[in-house]
Amino acid sequence: MADVKSDIEIARAATKKPILEIGAKLGIPPEHLLPYGHDKAKISAEFISQQKGRQDGRLILVTAINPTPAGEGKTTTTVGLGDGLNRIGKKAVVCIREASLGPCFGVKGGAAGGGYAQVVPMEDINLHFTGDFHAITSAHNLLSALIDNHIYWGNEQNIDIRRIAWRRVMDMNDRGLRHIVGSLGGVANGFPRETGF
Repeated sequence: MADVKSDIEIARAATKKPILEIGAKLGIPPEHLLPYGHDKAKISAEFISQQKGRQDGRLILVTAINPTPAGEGKTTTTVGLGDGLNRIGKKAVVCIREASLGPCFGVKGGAAGGGYAQVVPMEDINLHFTGDFHAITSAHNLLSALIDNHIYWGNEQNIDIRRIAWRRVMDMNDRGLRHIVGSLGGVANGFPRETGF
């Protein structure tokens, strides 16, 4: 019996094409790609705005309704479909929103498909990718700290701490942190209140 490779073994063995080659196949000039290493890049806002007058492409939405212990398979199906369309000569691009490892690990985020139908580099996708998630969470949490600091220094706006809906965020949303009580430990840590991620 042949050895069955794990998803991570398959991902690490994949030969990735240079991002400039992928960009060229999609009609994205090099000057509109901001590379992150050799295998991924951001697309310039200027290039995206230039596409407004073009005819829309076709969209296939892959969705699911009932989570299972092994996940629903949305990402694996999406990547496999994209691979298949490209294989028969179509110009197909895959866009995954936020794959969910929730049913498997009790967390939101991560997962990049499975087997030979996955997005690589898996580790980068699951660990901040190009750093955007980290930048977004830092900015969001700065506003969270501003709210708490305002309350701590007198609450001039009379914010009702029982009605604050603004939560903190992080890319790995551990279910145990969705509803918490924060600012425990005395006056120096602010006013205790219910919050969450």
